[in-house]
Amino acid sequence: RRPGKSLCDGITSAPELGKPIYEKAIKQHDAYIEALKQCGVDVTVLPAMEEYPDSCFVEDTAVITRCGAIIDNPGAGTRNGEAKEMEPTIRQFFDDDHIAHITAPGTLEGGDVMMVGDHFYVGRSARTNEEGIRQFIEILEGWGLSGSEVPLEYVLHLKTGVNYLEDNNMLVSGEFKTKPDFEKYNKVEIPEDEAYAANCIWVNGTVIVPEGYPTVLKAVQDLGYKTLVVDTSEYRKVDGGLSCLSLRF
Repeated sequence: RRPGKSLCDGITSAPELGKPIYEKAIKQHDAYIEALKQCGVDVTVLPAMEEYPDSCFVEDTAVITRCGAIIDNPGAGTRNGEAKEMEPTIRQFFDDDHIAHITAPGTLEGGDVMMVGDHFYVGRSARTNEEGIRQFIEILEGWGLSGSEVPLEYVLHLKTGVNYLEDNNMLVSGEFKTKPDFEKYNKVEIPEDEAYAANCIWVNGTVIVPEGYPTVLKAVQDLGYKTLVVDTSEYRKVDGGLSCLSLRF
């Protein structure tokens, strides 16, 4: 979804970075869309919604599995209507039998969900609560999939600090370096000064990496992946990263 001019009013945990510059954010969004297309995916671009400053972060509105889509119930009050706005678009790809919902008092945001094959790790965070996770895992199990809870201590979303790159490779930073949940994976540890770049995305064999993080870029290339670099610095100012800006399936 295109960012609106209201993006500068988005939720942030890092006000010291300043407010996003709208014109720059649009250029970065264009480059992001182009990178996804270069990875061979069809991209649906939705219009900006000024009434929801964070609405370009569509990942939080739904989780899409190979069996169906789960419409989320975002835990941030100002974002609560975004999932409902996203549902008509998701219904273009899935019928009623393949759409489920997280309902109050459960809350769940897609940034807290990491898919590894048919298993989904779910971060219990300020935005995703125990009831939301219970509903989510129940829906998954009904579709023959599985899920498990990962308690978060410091970060906003699970994928703020850990991202799966396929092929048993995982980028980890901060608290995720020692979590037992991820012991069986080949963990690539991200240095603290590049922690933001733990949020890379694997798309059809290519890994998109945020611009300006040379250690992470080299680490991903050393794993043998083709890489694309995209600047998301304006989105970082409002707690957004590469994965947040699209719903990929």
